Amino acid sequence: MVNGQAFRMLMDVMFKSHPWHGVPIGPRAPEVVTTYIEIVPADTVKYELDKATGHLKIDRPQRYSNVCPTLYGLIPQTYSGERVAELCAWRTGRDGIRGDGDPLDICVLTEHTILHGDILLRAMPIGGLRVIDGDEADDKIIAVLEDDVAFGTWSDISDCPSTLIDRLRHYFLTYKSAPDAPHKDVEVTHVFDREEALELIRRSRDDYSAHFGDLEEALSRLLRG
Repeated sequence: MVNGQAFRMLMDVMFKSHPWHGVPIGPRAPEVVTTYIEIVPADTVKYELDKATGHLKIDRPQRYSNVCPTLYGLIPQTYSGERVAELCAWRTGRDGIRGDGDPLDICVLTEHTILHGDILLRAMPIGGLRVIDGDEADDKIIAVLEDDVAFGTWSDISDCPSTLIDRLRHYFLTYKSAPDAPHKDVEVTHVFDREEALELIRRSRDDYSAHFGDLEEALSRLLRG
């Protein structure tokens, strides 16, 4: 039987980790989280992770002039499920909220120009936007790039200028809508602080464990035969 440690080393060397399932969230989570970036502000098409293959794909060209004002991506090994939906329903007083079944979204502030997605970075959550898309919780964590000179000292959403929050709110409210659309299903109900952002990440990790189990333990069982 192949030695377990040797097998893990072989996997690490020969294969790219799946950005959602194979990349650890990081030992300091939720205060510092590994982040997989899908979109940068220069992008005029919407990229997103193909959940089946782990490759970055084109979801659709942007039909209108909306440009995401920050780096945008996902937090590995998180999931918007029952626990995330429960928090959204509690905070908004809405019934019938469910998780959107995706990894948790994150917007990362930095002074640096990042030219493309499909990269990993470490980010520090400072707050977020409570977004409801139809009846689904679609929350957005707002974070700063770790050690960023301009933003790295921010510790809470209160450090962020309201104009920047307004830009993010406008983007998520409009990027899927035609200018004359009579009805919009997306709402931004709240801006929340760092403590709630950390709680949201904890809940999304619980949802991930509930839906996917402990992948490390599953691999260990497989290696043990």
